[in-house]
Amino acid sequence: MAFSPSSSSPSTQHLHFLHQLTSIISTDELKQPLPLPSFLKSNSLPRILSISANLADAQSFLAGVDNPTSLLTYSTVLRSLCRSSDKNLVVTSMVVYKEMLGKGIRPDNFTFPSLLKVFANSRALRAGEVLHSHILKLGLDADVYVINNLMSLYAVCGEIGSTKKLFDRFPERDLVSWTTLITGYKKAGFPKEAVQVFVQMMNENLRADGMTIAAVLSACAELGDLQLGRSLHKYVDVHKLDSDVFVGNALVDMYSKCGHIDSAYKLFGKMPVRNIVSWNSMILGFVEIGEFSRALQLFRQMQCEGVQPDGFTLTGVLNSCASLGALDLGRWVHAYISRNGIRGDGIIGNALVNMYAKCGRIDQARKVFDEMSHKDVYTYTSMILGFAMHGRGEDALELFADMLRIGVKPNEVTFVGVLAACSHAGLVDVGLRFFENMSIEYGVTPQIEHYGCVVDMLGRAGLLEEAQEFILSMPVEPDAFIWGSLLGACKNYSEVALGETIMKQLVELEPDKEGAYVLMSNLYASSNRHDDGYRIRKTMRMNKVRKTPGCSLIEVEGIVHEFRKGDKSHPQAKQIYAMVDEFADRLKMLLSDKECHHHSERLAIAFGLISTKPNMPLRITKNLRICDDCHNVIKSISELYDREIVVRDRYRFHHFKDGLCSCNEFW
Repeated sequence: MAFSPSSSSPSTQHLHFLHQLTSIISTDELKQPLPLPSFLKSNSLPRILSISANLADAQSFLAGVDNPTSLLTYSTVLRSLCRSSDKNLVVTSMVVYKEMLGKGIRPDNFTFPSLLKVFANSRALRAGEVLHSHILKLGLDADVYVINNLMSLYAVCGEIGSTKKLFDRFPERDLVSWTTLITGYKKAGFPKEAVQVFVQMMNENLRADGMTIAAVLSACAELGDLQLGRSLHKYVDVHKLDSDVFVGNALVDMYSKCGHIDSAYKLFGKMPVRNIVSWNSMILGFVEIGEFSRALQLFRQMQCEGVQPDGFTLTGVLNSCASLGALDLGRWVHAYISRNGIRGDGIIGNALVNMYAKCGRIDQARKVFDEMSHKDVYTYTSMILGFAMHGRGEDALELFADMLRIGVKPNEVTFVGVLAACSHAGLVDVGLRFFENMSIEYGVTPQIEHYGCVVDMLGRAGLLEEAQEFILSMPVEPDAFIWGSLLGACKNYSEVALGETIMKQLVELEPDKEGAYVLMSNLYASSNRHDDGYRIRKTMRMNKVRKTPGCSLIEVEGIVHEFRKGDKSHPQAKQIYAMVDEFADRLKMLLSDKECHHHSERLAIAFGLISTKPNMPLRITKNLRICDDCHNVIKSISELYDREIVVRDRYRFHHFKDGLCSCNEFW
């Protein structure tokens, strides 16, 4: 009779075997045959093994032995089990081990490492603890091979205290012992302690191998310790460990995380062997510092070399596409995911939602969201933030209600999206209630970002005095973003006097930044106080305050093109500027500010118009807030050329169509 799924579940069996193993271990006469449960008698073991389809080799081996009574037989089976990845492996291993003890076969120092590896791979801490007590009972706790595997079990299960105790009590430590403790500290989130153990090891004149160096380099990366990282790099060169791909990967990761991306890239190019981890370390290193174009370039090189991306690669590439507005490449990645049967849930699904939302396709983001079978707080948050960025506040709040209804607990980022949605939808009372109840109902303590959302919400609604009072009552010091948000609201409502007061606060906070000067200059201009606007710009020049150069991106046929104000480096610059002049000729009444004539977004739109088919939407990503003049011009361009133009600026999305914008003049 085959083992039936209708019997006790594996988890129940697991606990049952643990209890029986404990009983056996507490028996002094280990060599005496013990009675077996009925399901282990009469060749039943192969049927137990048959629940694990990946254990065919072990099953076949045992089935061919009429009466397996030797230690060698069972040791062979256990070694075969530790090479399997089957989910029932812990239960199966304990069954084999239990029968072995029941037949009076005494395990030795070669038996336990295989079992410990099985338990470590499955994070089976309780089973490992039972085995540990048996190791002590048999007096095998002086064997370095057994102790190293026991240390590894505790380390991977996060029991770094137990790992350290074993290490300290064992005098005959070898390199594996030291490396296990170093790796354990690093993975448990104690990189400083990992480095300290390494220093102690080197003081005892042990020579580190590739695994040790890779572990310490990983700790250096987390600590940002470039000096030690460079010392380790020299050690690698001296001891000729540079051919070890794990060491190479760790060096690339260390340099990336320590802010030396060019050193990482140079090292990456010299690696004799590269695996998927090598490519991921470099691609994600570029993503981490905002070098999204270089990340995508490297991804294309990776494809040319025939290296298959994994989930980490795809997530990094999707995040780069989101930041650059590279919709075509993002779509290609989505198709690749579907074509290769990669699960679109979890991190990849969230990255897809984020990519489509930030590339201006909020409808497609919602479709991906709806198709995901498992949605966590990050999934809902990505979608809520997407709706908020696109000014669809009511959709965001409806989704938030759905999230609460099914029991998904919001986090602090979720509330940034919810409050931003209330701001864009003009739902001040609703937004204030959410803010007041964040900590009471949801256990989320308001951070500076949440206070900023409330100020923005009050400012958009014209409640400028209330916004100022709110800022002054905050338990945290307001930052430049908060004061800047209120100054922007002053511009929308022509509140010059309040704006001048706020500008002083901003200049005190950031004397070298242009934000306060630009906002105040715009406020003076919108109030027809052009002399004051000129005075502000003159003050900027006198104080040597540099403006952040505007940069706009547009993707055409899978290639992202970058434009800056007045830039003529593009191969099609002549045609682009001819199109810009055409704007100027046809929209003379709207061109109130000649300084805006060659703003980066206009150059990007001009390139889009000459490079794409009629009626195709244009999607622009800009690093700064879109100016009033360009906003008015783009509205007219959308009507004049019958194009939908989507612009993502520093604060939100603008959907221009038929001469109108989705922001309703508030941004």
